[in-house]
Amino acid sequence: MNKLKVNDMVKVISGSNLGQTGKIVKVDFKNSKVWVDGVNLKKVAVKRSQENVQGGFSEKLCPLHISNVAFFDSAKGQISKVGIKKDDKSKNVRFLKKSNVTIK
Repeated sequence: MNKLKVNDMVKVISGSNLGQTGKIVKVDFKNSKVWVDGVNLKKVAVKRSQENVQGGFSEKLCPLHISNVAFFDSAKGQISKVGIKKDDKSKNVRFLKKSNVTIK
């Protein structure tokens, strides 16, 4: 079971985007990368075409390494590590290690 999933709220804990928060849009566990909405945007030059007559620049969402983000508990306003434990029905569930609250 993976600890970070799509739609989890995370906070960047290192790098040039330090302190920014957002939801995970995409996760690539094979390469240990996550794409966070509104974080790590890069400007990309776009050539003129029939769809984009003027050309110019657009913003592209780039990945972050998974170790540079941490789960953000919006109720407490702090980051926390995520753990995995068994619930009453012997299913694996994720929980926050600081507050011991289960995550859905």
